[in-house]
Amino acid sequence: QVQLVESGGGLVQAGTSLTLSCADSGRTSSFYTAGWFRQAPGKEREFVASIAWSGGNTYYADSVQGRFTISRDYAKNTVYLQMVDLKPEDTAVYYCAGTERYTDATSRAYMYDYWGQGTPLTVSS
Repeated sequence: QVQLVESGGGLVQAGTSLTLSCADSGRTSSFYTAGWFRQAPGKEREFVASIAWSGGNTYYADSVQGRFTISRDYAKNTVYLQMVDLKPEDTAVYYCAGTERYTDATSRAYMYDYWGQGTPLTVSS
């Protein structure tokens, strides 16, 4: 029913910008809370950003605050992650997530029920 597909990753130079997309092709309306997580090689998956059902409340990890912006388009059932001033430490596989049982922005992974397969991002110096 819910099918989350990430896209937009790739190989970029430090200091450049990139936007990731997460589309739900399995439903006609958007899920409530949505978020982005990332996992670097040899490390645990970590929280990046979250957006509430209303779109008015967002939450970011300290490491990306001021550089990343999460947004959503209800008509397209799509969540975006706009990234600027990318750094080598941003290199990771990025995953989008969503839930139909929660409406507030949250960094807690267990609150999300649906996960995409991930899109890799490599930032070189």
